[in-house]
Amino acid sequence: MTTDRSEGDDRPAPARALARVLVPLLAALTLLLLPGPGPGGGTADAVSVCHGRPTRTITFATGELRLYRTRQYVCAVTVAKRPGPRRAMAVSLQPRGARPVVRSGRFDRQAGPLTVHALNRCVRATGSVAGRGTATGWILC
Repeated sequence: MTTDRSEGDDRPAPARALARVLVPLLAALTLLLLPGPGPGGGTADAVSVCHGRPTRTITFATGELRLYRTRQYVCAVTVAKRPGPRRAMAVSLQPRGARPVVRSGRFDRQAGPLTVHALNRCVRATGSVAGRGTATGWILC
């Protein structure tokens, strides 16, 4: 009588074949459903919507104002501390010598990104979430 069993495995052959299929399938399903530091889960810090290197992060009671810079451009985004229902949010960038560019409205997670040309110019940035916010002086000169 011949049995198709490996040493140390006392399950019949059909059960081993089923386990060989189900274990990787369950592992993949677990990775999809559990939040983690990937595109489907994690924090907002994982992926940036602005190009350039992060230069400043200014926190305030209800969120934070994040500034990014390339050689020619400055980008800003206001991120809520606790994403949830839509609420009033705004982000603003003003290069020295130009008018401020504002993006405001009711958002659930972030306002922005907002990019302005600021080659060899200082910028002023503001951000707010639900009526509370922050403003900078002339920075990134």
